[in-house]
Amino acid sequence: MKTFFLLLAAAFLFLQTGKACTIIVAGKKATVDGSVLNSHTDAGADCRIRVVAGQKFPKGSMAPVYYGIQRVDLPLDDNGEILGYIPQVEQTYTYFQSAYSHINEYQLCIGESTTSQRPELQVNKGEGKQIMTVEQAMIFALQRCKTAEEALTLITSLMEKYGFLPSCGPESECLTIADPEGVWVLELFSVGKNWTPESGKPGVIWAAQRVPDDEIAMIPNWSIIKEIDLSKPEQFRASSNYQQVAIENGWYSPASGKPFVWQDVYAPTPREWATNRFWLFVNTFAPSLDPIPSRRTNNPFDNLNQYIQYVEPLSVYPFSFKPEQKVSVKDFMDFQRSTFSGTIYDKENDAVWYYPDKNGNMVKSKLATPFPSSETQKLMKTTRRRLVARVDGEYGMVAQLRSDLPREIGGIYWVFQDNAYTSPYLPIFTGVTRIPEVYSTYNPKEYSDNSARWAIDFVDNLLYLNWQDGKKDLEAARAPMEQSFFERNVEIEKEFIALQKKNPKKATELLNKYTQECADTIMQTYVQLRNTLITKYTNNRMR
Repeated sequence: MKTFFLLLAAAFLFLQTGKACTIIVAGKKATVDGSVLNSHTDAGADCRIRVVAGQKFPKGSMAPVYYGIQRVDLPLDDNGEILGYIPQVEQTYTYFQSAYSHINEYQLCIGESTTSQRPELQVNKGEGKQIMTVEQAMIFALQRCKTAEEALTLITSLMEKYGFLPSCGPESECLTIADPEGVWVLELFSVGKNWTPESGKPGVIWAAQRVPDDEIAMIPNWSIIKEIDLSKPEQFRASSNYQQVAIENGWYSPASGKPFVWQDVYAPTPREWATNRFWLFVNTFAPSLDPIPSRRTNNPFDNLNQYIQYVEPLSVYPFSFKPEQKVSVKDFMDFQRSTFSGTIYDKENDAVWYYPDKNGNMVKSKLATPFPSSETQKLMKTTRRRLVARVDGEYGMVAQLRSDLPREIGGIYWVFQDNAYTSPYLPIFTGVTRIPEVYSTYNPKEYSDNSARWAIDFVDNLLYLNWQDGKKDLEAARAPMEQSFFERNVEIEKEFIALQKKNPKKATELLNKYTQECADTIMQTYVQLRNTLITKYTNNRMR
Protein backbone atom coordinates (compact mmCIF):
# COMPACT_ATOMS: atom_id res chain seq x y z
CA MET A 1 0.00 0.00 0.00
CA LYS A 2 2.89 2.36 0.78
CA THR A 3 4.28 1.79 -2.73
CA PHE A 4 0.88 2.60 -4.24
CA PHE A 5 0.70 5.96 -2.48
CA LEU A 6 4.30 6.75 -3.41
CA LEU A 7 3.44 6.08 -7.07
CA LEU A 8 0.30 8.20 -6.78
CA ALA A 9 2.24 11.08 -5.26
CA ALA A 10 4.91 10.76 -7.92
CA ALA A 11 2.30 10.85 -10.67
CA PHE A 12 0.73 14.00 -9.22
CA LEU A 13 4.08 15.74 -8.86
CA PHE A 14 5.09 14.80 -12.39
CA LEU A 15 1.87 16.19 -13.85
CA GLN A 16 2.31 19.40 -11.86
CA THR A 17 6.00 19.98 -12.59
CA GLY A 18 6.83 17.92 -15.66
CA LYS A 19 6.81 19.65 -19.00
CA ALA A 20 5.45 16.52 -20.72
CA CYS A 21 7.89 16.74 -23.61
CA THR A 22 7.44 14.66 -26.74
CA ILE A 23 10.51 13.62 -28.76
CA ILE A 24 10.48 12.08 -32.21
CA VAL A 25 13.65 11.23 -34.13
CA ALA A 26 14.58 9.79 -37.52
CA GLY A 27 17.70 8.17 -38.94
CA LYS A 28 19.21 9.48 -42.16
CA LYS A 29 17.83 6.64 -44.31
CA ALA A 30 14.31 7.20 -42.97
CA THR A 31 14.03 10.80 -44.22
CA VAL A 32 13.19 12.21 -47.63
CA ASP A 33 16.38 14.29 -47.86
CA GLY A 34 18.87 12.06 -46.05
CA SER A 35 19.01 14.29 -42.99
CA VAL A 36 18.92 13.08 -39.40
CA LEU A 37 15.96 14.59 -37.55
CA ASN A 38 15.77 15.30 -33.83
CA SER A 39 12.98 17.17 -32.03
CA HIS A 40 11.67 18.31 -28.66
CA THR A 41 8.36 19.85 -27.59
CA ASP A 42 7.41 21.57 -24.31
CA ALA A 43 11.02 22.38 -23.60
CA GLY A 44 10.89 24.28 -20.33
CA ALA A 45 10.12 27.74 -19.03
CA ASP A 46 13.07 29.67 -20.46
CA CYS A 47 12.12 29.88 -24.13
CA ARG A 48 14.65 32.66 -24.76
CA ILE A 49 17.17 31.57 -27.40
CA ARG A 50 20.64 33.09 -27.33
CA VAL A 51 24.04 32.31 -28.81
CA VAL A 52 26.84 31.46 -26.40
CA ALA A 53 30.08 31.85 -28.33
CA GLY A 54 32.95 29.42 -27.98
CA GLN A 55 35.69 30.54 -25.59
CA LYS A 56 39.27 29.78 -24.62
CA PHE A 57 40.21 29.12 -20.99
CA PRO A 58 43.56 28.90 -19.20
CA LYS A 59 44.75 25.39 -18.46
CA GLY A 60 43.54 24.25 -15.04
CA SER A 61 40.38 26.38 -15.06
CA MET A 62 37.19 25.08 -13.45
CA ALA A 63 33.67 25.24 -14.90
CA PRO A 64 30.68 25.92 -12.60
CA VAL A 65 27.81 23.43 -12.40
CA TYR A 66 24.52 25.32 -12.23
CA TYR A 67 21.07 24.56 -10.88
CA GLY A 68 18.40 26.88 -12.31
CA ILE A 69 19.23 26.93 -16.02
CA GLN A 70 15.53 26.42 -16.89
CA ARG A 71 14.37 29.53 -15.01
CA VAL A 72 12.90 32.33 -17.10
CA ASP A 73 12.82 34.79 -14.17
CA LEU A 74 16.60 35.24 -14.22
CA PRO A 75 18.61 37.52 -16.53
CA LEU A 76 19.88 35.93 -19.74
CA ASP A 77 23.43 35.57 -18.41
CA ASP A 78 22.37 34.17 -15.01
CA ASN A 79 22.17 30.36 -14.84
CA GLY A 80 21.18 30.16 -11.19
CA GLU A 81 22.82 28.56 -8.18
CA ILE A 82 26.30 27.04 -8.40
CA LEU A 83 26.33 23.52 -6.93
CA GLY A 84 29.95 22.69 -7.68
CA TYR A 85 32.73 22.76 -10.26
CA ILE A 86 34.28 20.40 -12.81
CA PRO A 87 37.52 20.80 -14.79
CA GLN A 88 37.13 23.24 -17.70
CA VAL A 89 38.38 22.52 -21.20
CA GLU A 90 40.74 24.91 -22.94
CA GLN A 91 38.39 25.50 -25.90
CA THR A 92 34.58 25.40 -26.00
CA TYR A 93 32.28 25.47 -29.03
CA THR A 94 29.47 27.88 -29.87
CA TYR A 95 25.98 26.68 -28.97
CA PHE A 96 22.42 27.98 -28.64
CA GLN A 97 21.23 28.22 -25.02
CA SER A 98 17.71 27.99 -23.63
CA ALA A 99 15.99 26.01 -20.84
CA TYR A 100 17.23 22.86 -22.56
CA SER A 101 20.06 23.81 -24.90
CA HIS A 102 19.66 21.81 -28.09
CA ILE A 103 22.33 22.38 -30.71
CA ASN A 104 25.85 23.63 -31.38
CA GLU A 105 27.89 24.88 -34.33
CA TYR A 106 28.90 21.32 -35.31
CA GLN A 107 25.30 20.10 -35.69
CA LEU A 108 25.43 18.11 -32.47
CA CYS A 109 21.83 18.18 -31.27
CA ILE A 110 20.19 16.93 -28.06
CA GLY A 111 16.49 16.54 -27.29
CA GLU A 112 15.02 15.91 -23.83
CA SER A 113 11.95 14.18 -22.39
CA THR A 114 11.29 13.77 -18.67
CA THR A 115 10.30 10.19 -17.90
CA SER A 116 8.89 8.34 -14.90
CA GLN A 117 10.85 6.11 -12.55
CA ARG A 118 10.32 3.94 -9.49
CA PRO A 119 9.76 6.01 -6.33
CA GLU A 120 12.67 4.22 -4.64
CA LEU A 121 15.04 5.85 -7.14
CA GLN A 122 13.72 9.38 -6.81
CA VAL A 123 15.80 12.14 -5.31
CA ASN A 124 15.35 15.88 -4.86
CA LYS A 125 17.99 18.55 -4.55
CA GLY A 126 19.66 18.33 -1.14
CA GLU A 127 18.82 14.68 -0.52
CA GLY A 128 22.23 13.53 -1.71
CA LYS A 129 25.39 14.97 -3.24
CA GLN A 130 24.27 14.67 -6.86
CA ILE A 131 24.85 17.93 -8.76
CA MET A 132 24.53 17.17 -12.50
CA THR A 133 21.17 18.03 -14.08
CA VAL A 134 20.44 17.02 -17.66
CA GLU A 135 20.22 20.63 -18.83
CA GLN A 136 23.70 21.30 -17.42
CA ALA A 137 25.08 18.08 -18.93
CA MET A 138 23.56 19.04 -22.29
CA ILE A 139 25.41 22.37 -22.18
CA PHE A 140 28.72 20.72 -21.31
CA ALA A 141 28.25 18.30 -24.22
CA LEU A 142 27.41 21.08 -26.68
CA GLN A 143 30.43 23.07 -25.51
CA ARG A 144 32.88 20.18 -25.68
CA CYS A 145 31.70 17.66 -28.30
CA LYS A 146 31.33 17.51 -32.07
CA THR A 147 29.63 14.12 -32.45
CA ALA A 148 26.83 12.15 -30.83
CA GLU A 149 29.29 9.42 -29.78
CA GLU A 150 31.47 11.97 -27.99
CA ALA A 151 28.43 13.54 -26.30
CA LEU A 152 27.11 10.16 -25.15
CA THR A 153 30.46 9.33 -23.57
CA LEU A 154 30.80 12.74 -21.90
CA ILE A 155 27.25 12.97 -20.50
CA THR A 156 27.31 9.47 -19.02
CA SER A 157 30.74 9.98 -17.48
CA LEU A 158 29.63 13.28 -15.91
CA MET A 159 26.50 11.66 -14.52
CA GLU A 160 28.40 8.71 -13.08
CA LYS A 161 31.07 10.87 -11.45
CA TYR A 162 29.02 13.82 -10.19
CA GLY A 163 25.62 12.18 -9.74
CA PHE A 164 22.42 12.66 -11.75
CA LEU A 165 20.21 15.29 -10.11
CA PRO A 166 16.65 15.39 -11.51
CA SER A 167 15.36 18.94 -11.97
CA CYS A 168 11.84 18.36 -13.35
CA GLY A 169 10.41 16.77 -10.25
CA PRO A 170 12.26 13.74 -8.84
CA GLU A 171 11.89 11.93 -12.13
CA SER A 172 14.13 10.24 -14.68
CA GLU A 173 15.21 11.63 -18.04
CA CYS A 174 15.71 10.61 -21.64
CA LEU A 175 18.02 12.39 -24.08
CA THR A 176 18.16 11.91 -27.84
CA ILE A 177 21.72 12.67 -28.91
CA ALA A 178 22.08 13.22 -32.65
CA ASP A 179 24.48 14.36 -35.32
CA PRO A 180 24.29 14.15 -39.14
CA GLU A 181 25.21 10.45 -38.98
CA GLY A 182 22.72 9.10 -36.47
CA VAL A 183 20.80 9.20 -33.19
CA TRP A 184 21.38 7.63 -29.78
CA VAL A 185 18.60 7.35 -27.18
CA LEU A 186 20.04 7.74 -23.67
CA GLU A 187 17.86 6.94 -20.66
CA LEU A 188 18.94 8.07 -17.19
CA PHE A 189 17.53 6.85 -13.88
CA SER A 190 18.67 8.33 -10.61
CA VAL A 191 20.04 6.26 -7.73
CA GLY A 192 17.93 7.59 -4.87
CA LYS A 193 18.77 9.55 -1.78
CA ASN A 194 22.04 9.78 0.11
CA TRP A 195 24.40 9.09 -2.79
CA THR A 196 27.90 10.50 -2.43
CA PRO A 197 30.88 10.48 -4.82
CA GLU A 198 32.89 8.88 -2.01
CA SER A 199 30.69 5.78 -2.18
CA GLY A 200 32.55 4.65 -5.29
CA LYS A 201 29.23 3.77 -6.92
CA PRO A 202 27.98 5.36 -10.16
CA GLY A 203 25.70 8.34 -9.52
CA VAL A 204 23.26 7.22 -12.21
CA ILE A 205 21.79 4.13 -13.85
CA TRP A 206 21.87 4.51 -17.62
CA ALA A 207 21.35 2.67 -20.86
CA ALA A 208 21.65 3.84 -24.46
CA GLN A 209 20.47 2.40 -27.75
CA ARG A 210 21.16 3.64 -31.27
CA VAL A 211 18.22 4.20 -33.61
CA PRO A 212 18.76 2.26 -36.87
CA ASP A 213 19.41 4.62 -39.77
CA ASP A 214 16.25 3.55 -41.61
CA GLU A 215 13.94 3.84 -38.59
CA ILE A 216 12.16 6.42 -36.45
CA ALA A 217 11.49 6.51 -32.72
CA MET A 218 9.48 8.42 -30.15
CA ILE A 219 9.78 9.21 -26.43
CA PRO A 220 6.47 10.36 -24.87
CA ASN A 221 7.77 10.83 -21.30
CA TRP A 222 8.36 7.10 -20.97
CA SER A 223 11.21 4.62 -21.24
CA ILE A 224 11.45 2.92 -24.65
CA ILE A 225 14.59 0.76 -24.25
CA LYS A 226 13.79 -2.91 -23.74
CA GLU A 227 16.37 -5.75 -23.83
CA ILE A 228 20.03 -4.69 -23.89
CA ASP A 229 22.78 -6.61 -25.67
CA LEU A 230 26.16 -5.23 -24.61
CA SER A 231 27.93 -7.61 -26.98
CA LYS A 232 26.87 -5.13 -29.67
CA PRO A 233 28.45 -1.82 -28.58
CA GLU A 234 27.55 -0.23 -31.90
CA GLN A 235 23.90 -0.59 -30.83
CA PHE A 236 23.85 -0.70 -27.01
CA ARG A 237 25.70 0.90 -24.11
CA ALA A 238 24.94 0.83 -20.38
CA SER A 239 26.37 1.71 -16.97
CA SER A 240 28.16 -0.95 -14.95
CA ASN A 241 25.26 -1.03 -12.47
CA TYR A 242 22.44 -1.23 -15.01
CA GLN A 243 21.32 -4.66 -13.76
CA GLN A 244 22.89 -4.69 -10.31
CA VAL A 245 20.62 -2.02 -8.79
CA ALA A 246 17.56 -3.97 -9.88
CA ILE A 247 18.97 -7.23 -8.51
CA GLU A 248 19.87 -5.64 -5.15
CA ASN A 249 16.37 -4.23 -4.78
CA GLY A 250 14.61 -7.43 -5.76
CA TRP A 251 13.15 -6.02 -8.97
CA TYR A 252 14.88 -8.64 -11.09
CA SER A 253 16.37 -12.08 -10.49
CA PRO A 254 18.75 -13.71 -12.97
CA ALA A 255 17.63 -17.04 -11.50
CA SER A 256 14.14 -16.45 -12.85
CA GLY A 257 15.31 -17.30 -16.33
CA LYS A 258 13.45 -14.29 -17.65
CA PRO A 259 15.19 -11.68 -19.82
CA PHE A 260 16.20 -8.39 -18.27
CA VAL A 261 13.84 -5.83 -19.83
CA TRP A 262 15.09 -2.34 -18.92
CA GLN A 263 11.72 -0.67 -19.58
CA ASP A 264 9.82 -3.11 -17.36
CA VAL A 265 12.36 -3.07 -14.52
CA TYR A 266 12.90 0.65 -13.98
CA ALA A 267 9.75 2.38 -15.27
CA PRO A 268 6.49 2.16 -13.27
CA THR A 269 3.09 1.14 -14.62
CA PRO A 270 2.39 3.19 -17.79
CA ARG A 271 -0.25 5.89 -17.91
CA GLU A 272 -2.55 6.93 -20.73
CA TRP A 273 -0.78 10.23 -21.41
CA ALA A 274 2.18 8.14 -22.60
CA THR A 275 0.43 5.20 -24.28
CA ASN A 276 -1.88 7.44 -26.34
CA ARG A 277 1.12 9.18 -27.89
CA PHE A 278 2.87 5.86 -28.52
CA TRP A 279 -0.24 4.76 -30.38
CA LEU A 280 -0.58 8.00 -32.36
CA PHE A 281 3.05 7.84 -33.48
CA VAL A 282 2.76 4.29 -34.80
CA ASN A 283 -0.67 4.90 -36.33
CA THR A 284 0.59 8.05 -38.08
CA PHE A 285 3.84 6.79 -39.59
CA ALA A 286 3.29 3.01 -39.90
CA PRO A 287 -0.45 2.31 -39.58
CA SER A 288 -0.02 -1.28 -40.73
CA LEU A 289 2.01 -1.91 -37.55
CA ASP A 290 -0.71 -0.46 -35.30
CA PRO A 291 -1.31 -3.10 -32.61
CA ILE A 292 -4.54 -1.54 -31.34
CA PRO A 293 -8.02 -1.68 -32.93
CA SER A 294 -8.73 1.67 -34.51
CA ARG A 295 -9.02 4.64 -32.21
CA ARG A 296 -9.95 6.91 -35.09
CA THR A 297 -13.51 8.19 -35.10
CA ASN A 298 -15.64 11.23 -35.93
CA ASN A 299 -18.29 10.27 -33.37
CA PRO A 300 -18.12 12.84 -30.55
CA PHE A 301 -19.50 10.26 -28.11
CA ASP A 302 -16.83 7.63 -28.73
CA ASN A 303 -14.56 9.17 -26.10
CA LEU A 304 -17.17 7.96 -23.60
CA ASN A 305 -17.17 4.41 -24.94
CA GLN A 306 -15.02 2.34 -22.59
CA TYR A 307 -15.26 -0.71 -24.84
CA ILE A 308 -12.97 0.83 -27.48
CA GLN A 309 -10.46 2.32 -25.03
CA TYR A 310 -7.90 -0.47 -24.83
CA VAL A 311 -5.26 -0.51 -22.10
CA GLU A 312 -2.25 -1.90 -23.89
CA PRO A 313 1.12 -3.02 -22.49
CA LEU A 314 4.15 -1.01 -23.57
CA SER A 315 5.65 -4.18 -25.02
CA VAL A 316 3.36 -3.86 -28.06
CA TYR A 317 5.31 -0.78 -29.18
CA PRO A 318 8.80 -1.30 -30.61
CA PHE A 319 11.82 0.77 -29.64
CA SER A 320 11.84 2.05 -33.23
CA PHE A 321 10.40 1.09 -36.60
CA LYS A 322 10.57 1.80 -40.33
CA PRO A 323 8.06 4.44 -41.43
CA GLU A 324 5.84 3.35 -44.31
CA GLN A 325 6.89 6.50 -46.15
CA LYS A 326 10.07 8.46 -45.60
CA VAL A 327 9.54 11.39 -43.26
CA SER A 328 10.28 15.10 -43.62
CA VAL A 329 10.78 18.15 -41.43
CA LYS A 330 7.21 19.16 -42.28
CA ASP A 331 5.93 15.76 -41.10
CA PHE A 332 7.64 16.31 -37.75
CA MET A 333 6.16 19.80 -37.47
CA ASP A 334 2.69 18.45 -38.22
CA PHE A 335 3.09 15.77 -35.57
CA GLN A 336 4.22 18.32 -33.00
CA ARG A 337 1.03 20.26 -33.75
CA SER A 338 -1.14 17.16 -33.33
CA THR A 339 -4.26 17.39 -31.17
CA PHE A 340 -5.48 13.80 -31.78
CA SER A 341 -7.94 15.10 -34.36
CA GLY A 342 -10.34 12.40 -35.55
CA THR A 343 -9.65 10.01 -32.65
CA ILE A 344 -11.29 9.10 -29.35
CA TYR A 345 -8.88 11.57 -27.70
CA ASP A 346 -10.07 14.54 -29.80
CA LYS A 347 -11.21 17.19 -27.29
CA GLU A 348 -12.15 19.51 -30.14
CA ASN A 349 -14.85 17.00 -31.10
CA ASP A 350 -16.07 16.32 -27.56
CA ALA A 351 -19.82 15.85 -27.27
CA VAL A 352 -20.01 18.78 -24.84
CA TRP A 353 -19.35 21.20 -27.72
CA TYR A 354 -22.56 20.23 -29.57
CA TYR A 355 -26.03 21.81 -29.20
CA PRO A 356 -29.31 21.60 -31.15
CA ASP A 357 -30.10 24.36 -33.65
CA LYS A 358 -33.62 25.67 -34.27
CA ASN A 359 -34.37 22.65 -36.46
CA GLY A 360 -33.13 20.18 -33.88
CA ASN A 361 -29.91 19.36 -35.75
CA MET A 362 -26.77 19.03 -33.67
CA VAL A 363 -24.12 21.64 -34.51
CA LYS A 364 -20.64 22.18 -33.14
CA SER A 365 -20.00 25.38 -31.20
CA LYS A 366 -17.60 27.87 -32.76
CA LEU A 367 -15.86 27.82 -29.37
CA ALA A 368 -14.88 24.15 -29.71
CA THR A 369 -11.15 23.92 -29.03
CA PRO A 370 -8.71 21.06 -28.44
CA PHE A 371 -7.34 23.06 -25.49
CA PRO A 372 -10.23 23.67 -23.04
CA SER A 373 -8.91 25.53 -20.01
CA SER A 374 -9.14 24.00 -16.54
CA GLU A 375 -12.10 26.25 -15.75
CA THR A 376 -13.82 25.26 -19.01
CA GLN A 377 -13.28 21.60 -18.17
CA LYS A 378 -14.92 22.08 -14.78
CA LEU A 379 -17.82 24.07 -16.19
CA MET A 380 -18.50 21.60 -19.00
CA LYS A 381 -17.78 18.57 -16.81
CA THR A 382 -15.37 17.12 -19.33
CA THR A 383 -11.98 15.44 -19.02
CA ARG A 384 -8.49 16.55 -19.98
CA ARG A 385 -6.40 14.70 -22.54
CA ARG A 386 -2.64 14.97 -22.96
CA LEU A 387 -2.17 16.13 -26.54
CA VAL A 388 1.13 16.35 -28.41
CA ALA A 389 0.68 20.11 -28.84
CA ARG A 390 0.16 22.00 -25.58
CA VAL A 391 -1.20 25.47 -24.99
CA ASP A 392 1.46 25.93 -22.27
CA GLY A 393 4.19 24.33 -24.35
CA GLU A 394 6.80 27.07 -23.66
CA TYR A 395 8.89 26.29 -26.78
CA GLY A 396 10.28 23.45 -28.89
CA MET A 397 12.20 22.53 -32.00
CA VAL A 398 12.83 20.28 -34.97
CA ALA A 399 16.49 19.95 -35.88
CA GLN A 400 17.49 19.05 -39.43
CA LEU A 401 21.06 17.68 -39.51
CA ARG A 402 22.79 17.16 -42.86
CA SER A 403 26.25 15.81 -43.71
CA ASP A 404 26.30 16.86 -47.36
CA LEU A 405 26.59 20.59 -46.65
CA PRO A 406 29.07 22.78 -44.76
CA ARG A 407 28.34 22.56 -41.04
CA GLU A 408 27.30 26.21 -40.89
CA ILE A 409 24.28 25.48 -43.09
CA GLY A 410 24.05 21.70 -42.71
CA GLY A 411 22.07 22.11 -39.51
CA ILE A 412 18.78 23.99 -39.33
CA TYR A 413 17.31 24.60 -35.88
CA TRP A 414 13.57 25.08 -36.49
CA VAL A 415 12.26 26.76 -33.31
CA PHE A 416 8.71 27.42 -32.17
CA GLN A 417 7.62 29.33 -29.07
CA ASP A 418 4.47 28.92 -26.97
CA ASN A 419 1.96 26.41 -28.40
CA ALA A 420 3.21 24.35 -31.37
CA TYR A 421 -0.35 24.29 -32.74
CA THR A 422 -0.40 28.10 -32.97
CA SER A 423 3.24 28.98 -33.44
CA PRO A 424 5.32 29.29 -36.61
CA TYR A 425 8.77 27.70 -36.91
CA LEU A 426 11.76 30.02 -37.21
CA PRO A 427 14.68 28.53 -39.21
CA ILE A 428 18.07 29.14 -37.59
CA PHE A 429 21.15 27.79 -39.38
CA THR A 430 23.86 26.39 -37.12
CA GLY A 431 26.32 28.98 -38.45
CA VAL A 432 24.24 31.85 -37.02
CA THR A 433 26.08 33.96 -34.44
CA ARG A 434 23.29 36.38 -33.54
CA ILE A 435 19.68 35.63 -32.53
CA PRO A 436 16.90 38.17 -33.29
CA GLU A 437 16.05 40.12 -30.16
CA VAL A 438 12.37 39.13 -30.32
CA TYR A 439 13.37 35.47 -29.82
CA SER A 440 15.56 36.21 -26.81
CA THR A 441 13.03 38.50 -25.11
CA TYR A 442 10.32 37.13 -22.84
CA ASN A 443 9.03 37.97 -19.37
CA PRO A 444 5.89 36.00 -18.46
CA LYS A 445 4.92 38.70 -15.95
CA GLU A 446 5.11 41.65 -18.35
CA TYR A 447 3.73 41.90 -21.88
CA SER A 448 6.10 43.20 -24.56
CA ASP A 449 5.56 44.15 -28.20
CA ASN A 450 9.19 43.15 -28.78
CA SER A 451 8.71 39.48 -27.95
CA ALA A 452 7.84 36.71 -30.42
CA ARG A 453 6.55 34.58 -27.56
CA TRP A 454 4.07 37.29 -26.56
CA ALA A 455 3.02 37.91 -30.19
CA ILE A 456 2.24 34.21 -30.63
CA ASP A 457 0.55 33.94 -27.24
CA PHE A 458 -1.65 36.94 -28.12
CA VAL A 459 -2.90 35.11 -31.21
CA ASP A 460 -3.34 31.90 -29.24
CA ASN A 461 -5.58 33.66 -26.72
CA LEU A 462 -7.65 35.41 -29.38
CA LEU A 463 -8.42 32.10 -31.07
CA TYR A 464 -10.67 31.25 -28.13
CA LEU A 465 -13.13 33.92 -29.35
CA ASN A 466 -13.98 31.65 -32.29
CA TRP A 467 -11.66 28.68 -32.53
CA GLN A 468 -13.41 26.96 -35.41
CA ASP A 469 -13.15 29.90 -37.80
CA GLY A 470 -10.03 31.44 -36.27
CA LYS A 471 -7.89 28.36 -36.89
CA LYS A 472 -8.60 28.77 -40.61
CA ASP A 473 -7.30 32.35 -40.41
CA LEU A 474 -4.24 31.05 -38.58
CA GLU A 475 -3.45 28.48 -41.25
CA ALA A 476 -4.08 30.93 -44.08
CA ALA A 477 -1.50 33.33 -42.61
CA ARG A 478 1.09 30.83 -41.42
CA ALA A 479 1.24 28.17 -44.15
CA PRO A 480 2.48 30.41 -47.00
CA MET A 481 4.96 32.09 -44.66
CA GLU A 482 6.51 28.78 -43.59
CA GLN A 483 6.54 27.55 -47.17
CA SER A 484 8.48 30.66 -48.13
CA PHE A 485 11.03 29.82 -45.42
CA PHE A 486 11.55 26.33 -46.87
CA GLU A 487 12.02 27.77 -50.36
CA ARG A 488 14.25 30.63 -49.27
CA ASN A 489 16.44 28.29 -47.22
CA VAL A 490 17.58 26.60 -50.43
CA GLU A 491 18.54 29.93 -51.94
CA ILE A 492 20.41 31.00 -48.79
CA GLU A 493 22.38 27.75 -48.78
CA LYS A 494 23.56 28.38 -52.34
CA GLU A 495 24.42 32.00 -51.58
CA PHE A 496 26.33 30.98 -48.46
CA ILE A 497 28.45 28.38 -50.28
CA ALA A 498 29.38 30.87 -52.99
CA LEU A 499 30.12 33.66 -50.50
CA GLN A 500 32.02 31.55 -47.97
CA LYS A 501 34.78 30.88 -50.49
CA LYS A 502 35.32 34.60 -50.97
CA ASN A 503 34.51 36.11 -47.58
CA PRO A 504 33.62 33.86 -44.60
CA LYS A 505 32.60 36.83 -42.41
CA LYS A 506 30.11 38.05 -44.98
CA ALA A 507 28.82 34.50 -45.36
CA THR A 508 28.11 34.36 -41.62
CA GLU A 509 26.46 37.76 -41.75
CA LEU A 510 24.23 36.49 -44.56
CA LEU A 511 22.90 33.85 -42.17
CA ASN A 512 22.40 36.36 -39.38
CA LYS A 513 20.50 38.75 -41.64
CA TYR A 514 18.34 35.95 -43.00
CA THR A 515 17.36 34.83 -39.49
CA GLN A 516 16.46 38.43 -38.68
CA GLU A 517 14.37 38.71 -41.84
CA CYS A 518 12.45 35.55 -40.95
CA ALA A 519 11.86 36.78 -37.39
CA ASP A 520 10.64 40.14 -38.72
CA THR A 521 8.27 38.36 -41.10
CA ILE A 522 6.90 36.27 -38.24
CA MET A 523 6.31 39.34 -36.08
CA GLN A 524 4.60 41.23 -38.89
CA THR A 525 2.44 38.23 -39.79
CA TYR A 526 1.33 37.60 -36.21
CA VAL A 527 0.60 41.23 -35.44
CA GLN A 528 -1.57 41.32 -38.57
CA LEU A 529 -3.17 38.02 -37.59
CA ARG A 530 -3.86 39.41 -34.13
CA ASN A 531 -5.60 42.40 -35.70
CA THR A 532 -7.58 40.14 -38.02
CA LEU A 533 -8.82 37.92 -35.20
CA ILE A 534 -9.88 40.76 -32.90
CA THR A 535 -11.62 42.55 -35.77
CA LYS A 536 -13.50 39.51 -37.08
CA TYR A 537 -14.45 37.96 -33.76
CA THR A 538 -14.69 40.86 -31.34
CA ASN A 539 -17.40 40.53 -28.72
CA ASN A 540 -18.28 44.20 -29.21
CA ARG A 541 -20.43 43.29 -32.17
CA MET A 542 -24.10 42.47 -31.85
CA ARG A 543 -24.66 38.75 -32.15
